[in-house]
Formats: sequence, C-alpha cells, structure tokens
Amino acid sequence: QARQTRELQRDLLRTRMVEFDSLSERLYRTVRQAAKDLNKAVRLEIIGGAIELDRGVLERVSSSFDHLLRNAVAHGIETAEERQAAGKPAVGTLTLSLRQDGNEVVITLADDGRGLNYAAIRAKAERLGLVTPGQPISDEELTQLVFRPNFSSAESTTAVAGRGVGLDVVRTEVNALGGRVLLDNQPGAGARFTLLLPLTTAITHVVLLRTGPTLYAVPANLVDIVLRFKPGQIADAAHALSIDYANNALPFYWLGALLGQSGASSEPFGKSVPVVVIRSATQRVAIQVDEVVGNREVVVKNLGPQLSRVPGLAGISVLPSGDAALIYNPVALASVYGPDAAARMQAALLAPVPAAALAEPAAPAADDALQPSAAAVAEAATPRSAAPLILVVDDSITVRRVTQRFLVRNGYLVQLAKDGLDALEQLQQASTLPDVVLLDIEMPRMDGFDLTRNIRADSRLQKLPIIMITSRIADKHRNYAAQLGVNHYLGKPYSETELLQLIQEFSAQTAQPG
Repeated sequence: QARQTRELQRDLLRTRMVEFDSLSERLYRTVRQAAKDLNKAVRLEIIGGAIELDRGVLERVSSSFDHLLRNAVAHGIETAEERQAAGKPAVGTLTLSLRQDGNEVVITLADDGRGLNYAAIRAKAERLGLVTPGQPISDEELTQLVFRPNFSSAESTTAVAGRGVGLDVVRTEVNALGGRVLLDNQPGAGARFTLLLPLTTAITHVVLLRTGPTLYAVPANLVDIVLRFKPGQIADAAHALSIDYANNALPFYWLGALLGQSGASSEPFGKSVPVVVIRSATQRVAIQVDEVVGNREVVVKNLGPQLSRVPGLAGISVLPSGDAALIYNPVALASVYGPDAAARMQAALLAPVPAAALAEPAAPAADDALQPSAAAVAEAATPRSAAPLILVVDDSITVRRVTQRFLVRNGYLVQLAKDGLDALEQLQQASTLPDVVLLDIEMPRMDGFDLTRNIRADSRLQKLPIIMITSRIADKHRNYAAQLGVNHYLGKPYSETELLQLIQEFSAQTAQPG
C-alpha cells in the first residue's frame, strides 16, 4: 500500500511538470513587440528550455519573465547607433538559460546592453534620502537598491518598461515560492538576473502561531483544537508542566521554551491565553503561544540536507510579507527537547514576575483600538520627550499588534486605531496628541486618504506628521497622498530601520512636554 501511495504521488507530480519551452513563444513575442515599439534590433536566445518545472511555479513567475525581458529591451539594450559606437554588434542579444541544480532550477537572463548606471542609482538614492552625500557605499549595495519598491534609476520611464520599476515585485513573487533572485551587473557590458526556483512545490495548509515577534507554522492537520485559559491556569500549568483537557492531563509547554528561546512569554497576559493542542499519531501536547494568527495555504520549500535532520522541523515557507516561516511538528519537538524546555520553564518561574502580568482586566476590552500597550502604561508617567506617542491606524489587528510590539521594543508609546473613523474620534477626544501617525490606506468606514484630509482640515490636528504605510506603490497613489499632505509614503514591505529613522525625525519636530 505504501508503494502504491508513492507511485501515485510520483504520477501526480509528473502531471504537474511542464517544459519551460511551453512559455517560449510568449517570451519571443514579448521581446519582438518591445523591440518594435522602441525601434531597436534585439534577439532572444533560450538555452535549456526542455527542462521541466512545476506548472504552478511556471505560471506564477511567467509575468516576472515578461517584465525582465521588457526592461532589458527598453533600458538595457542600447540603440543600434549607440551599440556600433561602442564597438558592439548592432543587434542586441538577450540570453535566457536554464539548468537544473539538485531540487532547484537556475534560470539566468543576461543582456549585452549598457548595464546598470551606478552614478544614476546613487543620485536617485540621495534624492530619496536612502544615501547621504559622501556616504561610502559599495557597488553591490547600490545594485540591491533597484529592488526597493518604486525605485528606478532611469530619468524617465516608457510605456514598455522602466528598469528598476517593479523589480521588488519580481523578487517578492520569487521569494514567495521559496526561491531567490540575484543580480550581477557589468557597467557597459550588461546585466544578468539569476532566478533560483524550486523544481516543484508542495502546497499545504498551516496554522500560524506567534511567539514574541516571530511567526511559526504548524501543519493544520496536526492541530486538534485551540483553547483559551485564564492566566492563573497557565501559571499552574507551567509549574506542573501539564494541563487538563477533556479529562486528560496533557504535557504543557511554552513554544518559546521548546525552541530554546525563553522560559516564558515576555508579553503580559490578557483576559485569556491561547493554548494549541497538537496531535501527532497517538500523542498530544498542549502548546502555549502569544497568538494564533490563523490558517494559511503556503508553499513549502524542501529543506536542505543539513536542516532535514533537525528534529521537529518539517519545512520552511515564505509568507506574503517576505518573512520566512519555519514549519514545526511540536510533538516531535517535545519528544526531543521536552526536558530542556521544562528546565527553562521552571527557571522562569523562579524569576520575579510583575503582578500586572497575572492580573486579569476588570472587564474584557471590546477591541484593542483603545488599549495602549503594557509598556506604554508602565511608561505613562514619563515625560513625553522621553517617550514619544505613535498612533498606528490599520484595519488589520495583526498589523496593529506587530507594529505595536516593534515600536514598544524601541522605546515608544503606542496608541491603536482600527480604521480612519476610530482614529479621528480618538484624536478629537484626546487631551494629548500623538507625535507621529502611521497610517494605512485601505480601511472600512474611513480610509487613509479621508483621514488625512480630515486631519489637515482641523486647525488643532493639521500639523501632525503622517507616515503612510501601504502596499499601494503606484505613483498615482503616492502623488495623491502628497497632495493631501502626507509627510512620507512607505511601500510594503518597508525597512524597519528607515521607519524608525523617520519616526525619530518627525517626533523630534513635534514632541512637546506632556
């Protein structure tokens, strides 16, 4: 039966595999049309097109190849006159080559054009404030800048393409498949993009669990049930290393302890604490986490030979945010690392615990929008100049919480709002205004644009610095935000270092004694 199952799996896999050449005619047509539109002579060579890839992989990256080819024709390959003046053949050449390397396919797109202009990239980076004048920066660092959202070193873009525009999308799409994108540039001789893609993928459902700032995944078929316990019950379970469920005493662990991170959660308990019951074969364990983020369908990348031997590690995936998520089997983790985890948990019990950590709220909060972080409450008596207040406005509770933890770790007070209307009501009722507003665009009831318009129209609020953080990176959205009075526009994913620098600059301008 096991052999029949394996054979069936192999047959199913074969039905998913297609030759890369099935995409060839589309790619030739893309190059022909781009060359015709720009009055250039360009030819495309495809080498190794008989290599087979997972149909799902090929479909997801096909638009990335279209984009890279149009970019190469528009802003990589020179005109026939420029090429002849440089001693090159009048006809430019794009070479797309494929080879298999283990369980990966290595796809290289090289052109014999002008390559990236480092001087132009640096000038654009300085205009955007990414690099300060005179700051030493390597060619490799300059090359990586073209993968930033909406970054282009071209003086102008065309209807065909703009080299650099959209490369962040290409990298995000490839990363989401568990692959990588590399760029090698030779000024005057051309650029070479290398895409490393999985030969095949497995798609599975997982449950995302959070401990501290990190997300981990557990196969959904292993999750028996998600329970919520009172803080006092969690404290008893940590002491006894077991918890009662359905008339059974299950082994109890804090996930961070199983992963060798800490003996207990660093976050204060709310009214209840999530515990996930994991079942594998006949074994069950109860795992305490900070948050159950929810179910996701993810692409699982095969582990390399080194990681494949790590106990309990079942795979790795890349989330839409670009972050990697390790996929674990907690039952396997407990069987190997259980004693070490128990020792960490017992040691944590001996450390002094703030009384507030085990205290239950007098009444459950309807939403986190009006609840400042525990760190913000603890620091509420400090001068405003020592702890600037940041208002985070986003309809995603996960984004609000993750941003809140990030800012609190960096010494800021945080106020949360679930949409524009909620934020406006808080601002109008507040006796003390925030130093900076972090604002999403797409939200129910009142979106980010409408909130900005209302803030700028209110004499009391109009000087509030606004940083808009959104996945909408098109120029029309950015320009509209600037017209409304947004101080800075960040596309997702953004650099945390850049965000902190912006918050520091704006809060220094607006901070007043509270």
